[in-house]
Amino acid sequence: MSAHTPSRWLRILLPAVLIVVWLVGAAVGGPYFGRVGEVSSNEQANYLPSSADATRVQELRAEFSDSESIPAILVFTSETPLTEDQIAAMNSQVSALTSVTGVEQGSSPAIPSEDGLALQAFVPLDPEAELADVVDEVSQVLRDGAPEGIEVHVTGPAGFAADIGEAFSGIDGLLLAVALTAVFIILIVVYRSILLPIVVLATSMFALCVALLSVWWLAKADILLLSGQTQGILFILVIGAATDYSLLYVARFREELRSTRDTWVATQAALRGSFEPIIASGSTVIAGLLCLLLSDLKSNSTLGPVAAIGIVFAMLSALTLLPAMLFLLGRVAFWPRRPKYEPELAAAEQGVHGTGLWAWLGKKISTAARPIWIVTAVVLAIGVVGATQLNASGVPQSDLVLGESQARDGQVLLGQHFPGGSGSPAIVVVPQERMQDAADILLASSGVDGVGIVAADSPSGTAPVTSEGIQPLGQPGSPAPDPTVVDGLVMLQATLTDAADSDAAAQTVRELRTELDDAIPGALVGGVTATSVDTNDASVHDRNLIIPVILLVIMVILALLLRSLLAPLLLVATTVLSFGTALGVAALVFNHVLDFPGADPAVPLYSFVFLVALGIDYNIFLMTRVREESLEHGTRQGIIRGLSITGGVITSAGLVLAATFAALAVIPILFLAQIAFIVSFGVLLDTFVVRSLLVPALSHDIGRRIWWPSRLSRE
Repeated sequence: MSAHTPSRWLRILLPAVLIVVWLVGAAVGGPYFGRVGEVSSNEQANYLPSSADATRVQELRAEFSDSESIPAILVFTSETPLTEDQIAAMNSQVSALTSVTGVEQGSSPAIPSEDGLALQAFVPLDPEAELADVVDEVSQVLRDGAPEGIEVHVTGPAGFAADIGEAFSGIDGLLLAVALTAVFIILIVVYRSILLPIVVLATSMFALCVALLSVWWLAKADILLLSGQTQGILFILVIGAATDYSLLYVARFREELRSTRDTWVATQAALRGSFEPIIASGSTVIAGLLCLLLSDLKSNSTLGPVAAIGIVFAMLSALTLLPAMLFLLGRVAFWPRRPKYEPELAAAEQGVHGTGLWAWLGKKISTAARPIWIVTAVVLAIGVVGATQLNASGVPQSDLVLGESQARDGQVLLGQHFPGGSGSPAIVVVPQERMQDAADILLASSGVDGVGIVAADSPSGTAPVTSEGIQPLGQPGSPAPDPTVVDGLVMLQATLTDAADSDAAAQTVRELRTELDDAIPGALVGGVTATSVDTNDASVHDRNLIIPVILLVIMVILALLLRSLLAPLLLVATTVLSFGTALGVAALVFNHVLDFPGADPAVPLYSFVFLVALGIDYNIFLMTRVREESLEHGTRQGIIRGLSITGGVITSAGLVLAATFAALAVIPILFLAQIAFIVSFGVLLDTFVVRSLLVPALSHDIGRRIWWPSRLSRE
């Protein structure tokens, strides 16, 4: 026995220790799936940059009011004019809502509409309560007690927050179940085995458990921000990436088992062969994700490190836990199709003399490389044209949740009978001595340019403001209250005539900011509409900044990996072309098939990060093997051999990743449904077109110059 060969007992002890360590990590992290809600938040204002007007106003609102409650708007409608008895009955119902757990004191009386067909009331809800449960109970109580002929809806910030919370409630169970089931079925088809898919899924789930444990405690310590959206992406990314890395290792391990009888030798050889592409692939994804730290939006900048942590554990599990389990199981893991020791046949099946689909495709590329890559590139370029039709300027809050929405229906009714922005006013903060100047600017827009009612925050409540100043709250002739003053600042509320999440309301806020800033430097405009405006502006800024940075970072990593400048340039260009085609097809589907109202500005950014960082993985898997084969057989022969050897495993990996991202569509959130389609379609495009046809054919046509300026390009 060689001095460097571990003893038989050490061979067993080392894998066993690795498995036990991962088992302990999974056992500790597993229970945290049900505790993510303790450290996560879906509040949009929490993710804005600290310099944004809406963020600063949100911070000041807490100083103007002791209450941090979330307002729910109750809308009562009837097809006939409401009687005084009906109004009194509904007022009584609203007053009695304090008996519902989660409803705070301070509900407003029901306010009738000018047409007499509707009432609205404002009810404060405890932000620490489960809003979905509270809103459901409030709705049920009001409907049970409402006079015949009156419909009840709960909308406003609390209503929409409840809708979003309920939509994300399926992340822990439904999303994981769908993703794991899809992956398991694909693995069964790929391996035609029962045990091996279980081993691969265990590798993915153990990685996810430990990643979630790490992220949970970082969020608990306020180092990271966690939302339902980030949580869902973390789950999918870890399962998809860990499974892809596992597929690459399993393929290499199976290949080595056919060339050696010794499982330990096969394990070492498989690790040597898969270590570099897995590390390079994971590093590329991590680098792309960490570029999100440049984002102004915390929802983007926190996704980067959260997802990067997941990728780290995906790599670790594929390079430690999986090899340990497969070493102990040996050929049994592949039952009933155990790989046989047949080194001569294994060698003969590689390259142009091999058999099978990928060897056949390699032969076609070797004889018609230039026509293949030109036709493929032209077809993809035609698809890119459709990307100009993708409307990614933002969507109303009421359209974020797919399917039925009480809050959305209620907002429509609210806009039919009251000023559209009722319950979600624009908040204006100005110095006390300039309050009337600010009020005059707002009043000048009243009824014409989007502003309805102007009011001021006072110790006695919200008091109306006219050109003559603050008006009395009580009977005519009673004294007008003084405004609430905090550090020399006062707060005005401007109810907008348009729905708070509409394009018209956003335009009104932009115009008000311009007018107020010109007249009163330092004036701040916040509120629901302003938060949406600042979020969209920050998303556009992030998209324009981060995409070029990611491309540059990936180019550097590929140059170091492939020891070439030309190959990375071509690989990135083909991946970007694939991304553009995926966006173009998505625009057609979103606009003409699914009839979506638009897309968030972050959709192209997230799609780019996942598609380019993950799509380049398959090029890495292919080209690292091509370079390995080229060193022995020459570049053109190396390309054909690399395609033949990696074709099956990369195709399987692409199907797995597409299936896991498609699982995001089970969460009824517009953003996730769009990401699910774009990334899934893009991954399939990369797998079956870019990596199978475009990259091999283009590389074969260029020949050894693809490795320029390395020595391999001259040999």
